[in-house]
Amino acid sequence: MAAAGWALRGALPSRLWGRLSPLPGAPRRAAAHFAFQPDPAPSEYGQTQKMNLFQSITSALDNALAKDPTAVVFGEDVAFGGVFRCTVGLRDKYGKDRVFNTPLCEQGIVGFGIGIAVAGATAIAEIQFADYIFPAFDQIVNEAAKYRYRSGDLFNCGNLTIRAPWGCVGHGALYHSQSPEAFFAHCPGIKVVIPRSPLQAKGLLLSCIEDKNPCIFFEPKILYRAAVEQVPVEPYNIPLSQAEVLQTGSDVTMVAWGTQVHVIKEVATMAQEKLGVSCEVIDLRTILPWDTETICKSVAKTGRLLISHEAPLTGGFASEISSTVQRGRGKNETGAWQFP
Repeated sequence: MAAAGWALRGALPSRLWGRLSPLPGAPRRAAAHFAFQPDPAPSEYGQTQKMNLFQSITSALDNALAKDPTAVVFGEDVAFGGVFRCTVGLRDKYGKDRVFNTPLCEQGIVGFGIGIAVAGATAIAEIQFADYIFPAFDQIVNEAAKYRYRSGDLFNCGNLTIRAPWGCVGHGALYHSQSPEAFFAHCPGIKVVIPRSPLQAKGLLLSCIEDKNPCIFFEPKILYRAAVEQVPVEPYNIPLSQAEVLQTGSDVTMVAWGTQVHVIKEVATMAQEKLGVSCEVIDLRTILPWDTETICKSVAKTGRLLISHEAPLTGGFASEISSTVQRGRGKNETGAWQFP
């Protein structure tokens, strides 16, 4: 809550900030900095089932393995279900040749994934924690992202998807709490996606797996069990690079991704009830390439922008969003966005 709270404080006049106090009867929290808010159960994808976030990931992987006989899932400890249980039962169902463990070597995991993707298979790699992805940074940035470009599109590893638990969890300390999405947002040739819920996670992960570009899929680990909602049993897709407007408003645009979406939804409710401030809440969902149109269109309407993320402030992806927005005012005759 702190990140969104300080951002809101900067966006509001000081005379209003003092009136913004906790909602009457609001539950006291022992650990979590947010309250998960499930989406309505979808009707367009058929039968649904109650799932938490890790179960929705398992369901997506199950669907992908069933649909594509070349698909393989691999990483540290995935054969027995993984540390967060996202691959439970998949080795028994699909065999040890399609769901298997790797050595504790992130560079090797991604390098192996690049190789089998170039050979034509669908590679779904797991990095046990996003904090451990840095030994694989060279393979991701200098190999996976550039494979198509350096070969003149003769070869590519677009069938590679890298999953990793991401973000704070309350007790993860320095090696289990990081949000490294901004490191990869600087690299053309890959896609970076972060869901906010089980329903979103399954649809976005399946889209990543089917996308013809290497994708990094960060999963908010604090939501693995805390987030529960109705998720379709059958496969479905949620488009990449399309932000979602969760709540319309007229006074300020609020943007976040992953867990922070639930934080800013609470802040938006507090601002409306205590200050009469109408907030437009947007889940960015895809970090790279991000949906500039939806964000800029919203800011052109509200004239104000608040961005909240878990990552460190300096060099965070909010800087990219804010710099894009601050280039102008509304759309001019050339089609460039400009704002009041």
